[in-house]
Amino acid sequence: MKKTDFRYFIGIDVSKRTLDVAILKEQTTSSFVFDNTVKGIRAFLRLLRNQGIALRDTLICMEHTGVYGRLVLSKLLEKQANICVEMALRIARSMGIQRGKNDKIDAIRIARYAAKNCDELALYQPVPEILEKVKILVKIREKLVHFRADLSKHPNEIKAFAPELGKLAEKNIKKTINCLTKEINRIEAELRALVLSDDKLNTTIGLVTSVTGIGMMTALYLTIFTNFFTRYHNPKQLACYCGVVPFEHTSGSSVEKNSRVHHIANKTLKKQLHMCALVAVRCDPEIKIYFERKAEEGKNKMLLLNNVRNKLVLRVCAVIKRQKPYQKRVA
Repeated sequence: MKKTDFRYFIGIDVSKRTLDVAILKEQTTSSFVFDNTVKGIRAFLRLLRNQGIALRDTLICMEHTGVYGRLVLSKLLEKQANICVEMALRIARSMGIQRGKNDKIDAIRIARYAAKNCDELALYQPVPEILEKVKILVKIREKLVHFRADLSKHPNEIKAFAPELGKLAEKNIKKTINCLTKEINRIEAELRALVLSDDKLNTTIGLVTSVTGIGMMTALYLTIFTNFFTRYHNPKQLACYCGVVPFEHTSGSSVEKNSRVHHIANKTLKKQLHMCALVAVRCDPEIKIYFERKAEEGKNKMLLLNNVRNKLVLRVCAVIKRQKPYQKRVA
């Protein structure tokens, strides 16, 4: 996008109940508050018409707010508005040192961010409905798995100090754990059915899981977070997003630390890739030989596992680009 394409810039600070709107028009800013409802969004669009602000000449910017922003996004997309949805951290850091905040100020800062960085922003691409359904089921499964793990730990902790009480806890928790396991299996079956129901999703998951070590759940996470692998320009950018790229940390001659991954990353993908790396080290001959050779040389095993995670991301990007399944090689 080019800044000359737009005459107006609008920042929207989305909360559960309200939409704080800041309109940047010819270096002047005006602020409004609307309900985060269909009626409130209609009032917002009516205000733009009354002020002669055409959507085709306007860039609307907001932060990622999950489900709270779904309604306003869907209504603006229906009107073919120009929308960009940005990370809150990126907006905050781009504004320099700031003091104080409230919803009105945040909306103004978002509008100014849009005006300042217009040339670098990408328009929002809606997520296909099939991925929205998959995302909901994956999230529910994730919560059930965490809940089951927490319940399973409780009897084991009691057993160490009071064996009889531990057996009592285990007996009463067992039925709940079995129910949770059945629900997890049911959701996984529903996920597999959803994947098979959509040709594009089925093909994508098939390609990703062809990489040794990558399972269906990791493939689904990667597909959801990248919107069918469209939210990155090159494999290194995706690897950085997953938190598996080490960065240099030096300054002059006095600061010279080891390269390490940055804490700003998608922790869910990083965790999934870690488990995939452990499988790949056992089951992929090429990676297994690499890992054992470097470990014998005295390399840190966590560093080697991170290298494997990085390699898995690059392999996934390669099969998606070529649209051909991964062919396992013997090193």
